[in-house]
Amino acid sequence: MVQTSLLDDQIKSLELPIERDQFLRTIIRELAGTLQDVVGIEEAAGFLNVVGYRTGQHVNQIYHHGLQVSNLSREQVTAVLVDWKRRIQGDFYVIEETDEKIVLGNRQCPFAEQVEGREAMCVMTSNIFGAIAADNLGYARVELKDTIARGAKECTVIIHLKPSDASEEFAGQEYFKV
Repeated sequence: MVQTSLLDDQIKSLELPIERDQFLRTIIRELAGTLQDVVGIEEAAGFLNVVGYRTGQHVNQIYHHGLQVSNLSREQVTAVLVDWKRRIQGDFYVIEETDEKIVLGNRQCPFAEQVEGREAMCVMTSNIFGAIAADNLGYARVELKDTIARGAKECTVIIHLKPSDASEEFAGQEYFKV
């Protein structure tokens, strides 16, 4: 029994890069990667769409409750998106905000290096942003113009707030108020 205790102490004293946050990011990365490898990036994104959208609805309700409002203004939506990402260790900032669109930049992905090569993980951001914007403003089309997952130094996310008739301008995923 004494040997087990010494071994336990030795194992506990090791300086290892293992902790909950890193572990959870690794699980999500491997899940996204496995989905991409097995069913393809489009199908993987489809699965993650559902998770992201439901998460977006949940996050939206948290902010509604916290701000004690039933609907967020455009300015509040922008502030909520930046704040939510900050709380999960992203580094999003406002590039532009008009009645037509919200453009956000990001210097640090909450998934850190785990996002590299896992484009399907970006669908989570798209869906969460889209769910929050559409629920409060009626419509959103989220365009992931640049992403760290695709090798860019920073992300650029454009949240279009008005539908576009020009099909050649269409990029991104559309969201509507439910």
